[in-house]
Amino acid sequence: MNTHRILRAAAASLPLALSAIATAQTAYPAQPIRLVVPFPPAGGTDVLTRVVANEVAQKEKWTFVIENKPGAGGNIGLDAVAKARKDGYTLGTGQTANLAINPSLYRKMPFDATKDFAPVVLLASQPLVLVVRADSTIRTLADLKEQARAKDLTMASAGTGTVGHIGGEMFARRAAIRIMHVPYKGAGQAVTDLLGGQTDLYFATPPSILSMVRSRKLHAVAVTSQKRIDALPDTPTVAESGYPGFVAEDWKAIVAPAGTPADAIARINQGMNTALTRPDVVARLKEEGSIARGGTPAELDAFLKVEHARWSTAVRESGAKLD
Repeated sequence: MNTHRILRAAAASLPLALSAIATAQTAYPAQPIRLVVPFPPAGGTDVLTRVVANEVAQKEKWTFVIENKPGAGGNIGLDAVAKARKDGYTLGTGQTANLAINPSLYRKMPFDATKDFAPVVLLASQPLVLVVRADSTIRTLADLKEQARAKDLTMASAGTGTVGHIGGEMFARRAAIRIMHVPYKGAGQAVTDLLGGQTDLYFATPPSILSMVRSRKLHAVAVTSQKRIDALPDTPTVAESGYPGFVAEDWKAIVAPAGTPADAIARINQGMNTALTRPDVVARLKEEGSIARGGTPAELDAFLKVEHARWSTAVRESGAKLD
């Protein structure tokens, strides 16, 4: 009799035991999450990724392992993400260059930017800031257009195919002017030569020039976002300066390998959306000229399609190519 009771009890408890095992197996995350940043430490993409990941880690008690894998304009790091296991434990930070510009800029890509990634969440965006020397006679976009038609102007960039380069080319085509592109190996060199008078203008990301605008060594002519940014409230947008609808932003987004389980993506999306609403995170981003974004994976998917088409067209029209 006791044996039968034991068997019946065991049989009754079996579904509960299996349910507990299943729950343990599907709980996410059950281990550290590898987050690949395809650029060097301390750069804009790296800093933003760490700010948001640290906030999520503290709130959710998750562990992120940040891995910097720079090279080839972000292609090397994102390729590692594309080829990683599709289990939700490898993510990557994609941005305008490696997801929207590089597919048309490089003659051969190691991954398909439109098929090899699952969108997770849009982190933030920041405009380009058109800057000139403080003593330049270019104060407005109208001035720039007038001078570009009267003489040859030179445009610095942090490198061929960067957001500043292609964004500047986009504006030149929209304004129907010609500007000579002068690429540098990074923003630091581009700013130095702009200040020294070797070039006339620069479409820069905010962190590289804000301190010099505030100290009046550089003059901010316009920003390329839809709205003015808090970091430069007196600087008009390109759109309100005579070019309606013009937008060119440097954005960052979290992606996973295509085929990653939807429940894992949903958990990461939820955690990062919460982090992006935290006042300290929003304030930190505003300081450097960025705007916290967020949203659903479906919204990011739609956004990426639009951006891929926008920047692909701009690259083709610019004629820029890299091997």
